[in-house]
Amino acid sequence: MAKEDDGLKTKITIGVCVMEKKASSAPMLEILHRLEAFGEFEVLYFGDKVILEEPIERWPICECLVAFHSTGYPMQRAEAYAALRKPFLVNELEQQHLLHDRRKVYERLEMYGIPVPRYALVNRDYPNQELDYFIEEEDFVEVHGNRFWKPFVEKPVDGDDHSIMIYYPSSAGGGMKELFRKVGNRSSEFHPETRRVRREGSYIYEEFMPTGGTDVKVYTVGPEYAHAEARKSPVVDGVVMRNPDGKEVRYPVLLTPTEKQMAREVCIAFRQAVCGFDLLRCEGRSYVCDVNGWSFVKNSYKYYDDAACVLRKMFLDAKAPHLSSTIPPTLPWKVNEPVQQSEGLTRQGSGIIGTFGQSEELRCVIAVIRHGDRTPKQKVKLKVTEEKLLNLMLKYNGGRPRAETKLKSAVQLQDLLDATRILVPRTRPGRESDSEAEDIEHAEKLRQVKAVLEEGGHFSGIYRKVQLKPLKWVKVPKTNGEGEEERPTEALMVLKYGGVLTHAGRKQAEELGRYFRNNMYPGEGTGLLRLHSTYRHDLKIYSSDEGRVQMSAAAFAKGLLDLEGQLTPILVSLVSKDSSMLDGLDNASIEIKEAKARLNEIITSGMKAVHSSSPEKPWMVDGAGLPANASELLPKLVNLTKKVTEQVRLSAMNEDEELVETSPYDVIPAYDQAKALGKTNIDVDRIAAGLPCGSEGFLLMFARWRKLERDLYNERKGRFDITQIPDVYDSCKYDLLHNAHLNLEGLDELFKVAQLLADGVIPNEYGINPRQKLKIGSKIARRLLGKILIDLRNTREEAISVAELKSNQDNSSAASSTGKEDGENYLKSHSKTENSRRTSFTSEISMDQDEDDDKEIKYRLDPKYANVKTPERHVRTRLYFTSESHIHSLMNVLRYCNLDESLQGEPSLVCDNALDRLYRTKELDYMSYIVLRLFENTEVALEDPKRFRLELTFSRGADLSPLEGTDSEAASLHQEHTLPIMGPERLQEVGSCLTLEMMEKMVRPFAMPAEDFPPPSVPQGFSGYFSKSAAVLERLVNLWPFHKHGNTNDRMFSLAGLPA
Repeated sequence: MAKEDDGLKTKITIGVCVMEKKASSAPMLEILHRLEAFGEFEVLYFGDKVILEEPIERWPICECLVAFHSTGYPMQRAEAYAALRKPFLVNELEQQHLLHDRRKVYERLEMYGIPVPRYALVNRDYPNQELDYFIEEEDFVEVHGNRFWKPFVEKPVDGDDHSIMIYYPSSAGGGMKELFRKVGNRSSEFHPETRRVRREGSYIYEEFMPTGGTDVKVYTVGPEYAHAEARKSPVVDGVVMRNPDGKEVRYPVLLTPTEKQMAREVCIAFRQAVCGFDLLRCEGRSYVCDVNGWSFVKNSYKYYDDAACVLRKMFLDAKAPHLSSTIPPTLPWKVNEPVQQSEGLTRQGSGIIGTFGQSEELRCVIAVIRHGDRTPKQKVKLKVTEEKLLNLMLKYNGGRPRAETKLKSAVQLQDLLDATRILVPRTRPGRESDSEAEDIEHAEKLRQVKAVLEEGGHFSGIYRKVQLKPLKWVKVPKTNGEGEEERPTEALMVLKYGGVLTHAGRKQAEELGRYFRNNMYPGEGTGLLRLHSTYRHDLKIYSSDEGRVQMSAAAFAKGLLDLEGQLTPILVSLVSKDSSMLDGLDNASIEIKEAKARLNEIITSGMKAVHSSSPEKPWMVDGAGLPANASELLPKLVNLTKKVTEQVRLSAMNEDEELVETSPYDVIPAYDQAKALGKTNIDVDRIAAGLPCGSEGFLLMFARWRKLERDLYNERKGRFDITQIPDVYDSCKYDLLHNAHLNLEGLDELFKVAQLLADGVIPNEYGINPRQKLKIGSKIARRLLGKILIDLRNTREEAISVAELKSNQDNSSAASSTGKEDGENYLKSHSKTENSRRTSFTSEISMDQDEDDDKEIKYRLDPKYANVKTPERHVRTRLYFTSESHIHSLMNVLRYCNLDESLQGEPSLVCDNALDRLYRTKELDYMSYIVLRLFENTEVALEDPKRFRLELTFSRGADLSPLEGTDSEAASLHQEHTLPIMGPERLQEVGSCLTLEMMEKMVRPFAMPAEDFPPPSVPQGFSGYFSKSAAVLERLVNLWPFHKHGNTNDRMFSLAGLPA
């Protein structure tokens, strides 16, 4: 090295006093070799023999010391050596003791004001010690009155014990996931049966942070430098993503200014210059959940360069402050450095190949998807006067005689089952015991309630719920003799069950996720997975409140992101519930009633739908799609239903007699629904035994058919109820697919009749003609449409910002390509670029709420380190899982929005060819979906409307009759009990260009305006678990013309609370 006049006469000695395994690790050698290449340092390796056996007085003497704990390391000896020789310590030794106790780590973090998850300590002096301040219930633990609802995390206080547990709520299926140090390609294991927490030792309990399935590891080198990497979180499925060399796949990401400050504080708090720690990014905020001490990044030459430069400056400042620590223009080791291999991520443009050329980039994928195949939905209503049941109602409604009660949890349902078992008559009613018809019916309904509650062997709150509504009361004297009080004497019990995602439904959802992964992100191959783990893919999945919809969303995510294992952890990590957007028909209940009444009129009066008024557009007439002979088909439907019901009744009687002979407490072959959730295959043993598929016994199957028979036709009044047609069709289709082995005679004929009627009835229930369909659709899907417009606008705004930023960078690239940037990556320079970025995005909202706009700016790939060819490429995916009503409603708005007065004269968003196909598409079946993809044409001027193009597609879902298909196809389908999902169809002409501007103009009249989105509410008992995102960048508000002149802060606060 060229010495300066007063230069170094001798080299500075660096002692490496660590176990040989650590000293010889690849990152350590890479960095030490770089330090030596400067020519200013001599590295002394102590070696295990010296460290473990030699007296410290004979250890090599050095000026700077690298010493840190690892297995078998004699920390006391190292501390004694440091006290004797007083070298400059990179990481102080005394503070390293803190890292072995998680309690002390959290205490130290809090002392320095570094955010940590909400937590509580449970300290035990001996195993299984009972503590009066610790309470455990089914869905929460309470420590000193501080309640943690599931999902929560349980960590041993010993920092070296890596057995961390996550406990899941019963509403998501329950169970526990154990996280551990990587073993092979696994880092966690799911245990569906484990519900109770550990009691062997002392633990920290903390709130589970939903991070979207990615963890961030931060590596500091001194308080001014931090490098961060993202990896797949072990919480999701526990499978470690590895590259072809077998190393865990990680991607560098940019830290926000706040996170950089946190990195600086961690360094200072623990006095560890080289320090690794774990960050959880949750809802726009970051938390430190673990501090590991000495850690280096693996396999990043850029990081090795930076670390060597930072350590050099540190050593020179400590031992030779008179020397310049400026980094030389060319780093001494650069000459011979091997070229880092780039993983071949091939892309053939992101447009649809051959349509719009190579200049298009995919920016956004929005999909609204119906849940997968389910069991028929069921309801039992009965009036109860039994004291036991009325007392149970009072027990769970707080003793209020007029309040209704909902029973969902396992404890509540078990109570109800115990009461019902006592009340159900032992012998079969109707033979000799009960004479009254009403008593017989009541006893049979109680028997049905008992059978439903016993189904599955244990309770999973996702699928069964009971409402008890008081109907009659009497006044009784109070127990203390002072005055009177009301007591209920009769209540209505409503048990809802069924509607469970079947093994086929789960398989369909996972398949569709895989299909999306391979086909919705053109030219990427495994690019979606890579996009996702590099923070360039911004994914959010929303689901309605229904269990089948949530589980469809989780199974889809499993296929989309190539995950493994059980659905419960995936559901909790990746799916957000938003029932106000994706559930319920309350807003349009009056209009739907009107449509059903008019439909009833058309069918029962035998009116023929008039087609002459618009022969070229048959979908424009009232009741379009109804069969001309609908009124003649109804009696046929009733007779065939009776025929099937009678066959099931005989099977149920046989089963019932067998049950009575054994014991009233025995259950049909035990069938565990929690385990069934993990299945995509049929229960072959049940089928072979001649039992119905799934968890339904013959008794419940009979109850299902008998109810349909009774409700479809009222014999006393001679009246048909056409609203039962979809339910008959639903039951037929289910039994043809899942119970074909029962060989029910006449079922296929019944299916054909029911299908003819249902194909006409179902679409018309959402409006009898296009105008009514538009009115009902806009009421049901108003919030969802508003959210889709927000998604599209956010994407456009971000793409424009990135384009502007890129053009600015291109203009100034000549000035910035100096050696200094190559060698230094300090926080200071980082925060400057961060700030310049941020100004182009407008200021960040300084509120404690999140929003994905905000997050997208923050959580980005760090292009300096990334081995990815297009680091600025960013794709937003929003998936909305819902039920049939929302799919029909959204489709009706998209195809008929131009019929609104305000849009007269505009062409439909959907071309005539597609309108005709939709008219002939009678059913949007399980897993049907509507996809909006937004493309950006980067060769068109930013202000040109054609810069952003939308492509609309839809799929009919699993819209194949169980009776269709060639023989071989049909046979394989029947074996699997699964129907294939139809591929996507275009809603526009090939080559047409629907601009985002036009889409907004056409949909805005039916969408909820952005400022009407209320602040999110956190469902009770899930503090933070299902909370929605909540704050939007000011630029979004600027899109709304009526906000243009308002005060900036007012604007920001008026719109805080927009969903992500």
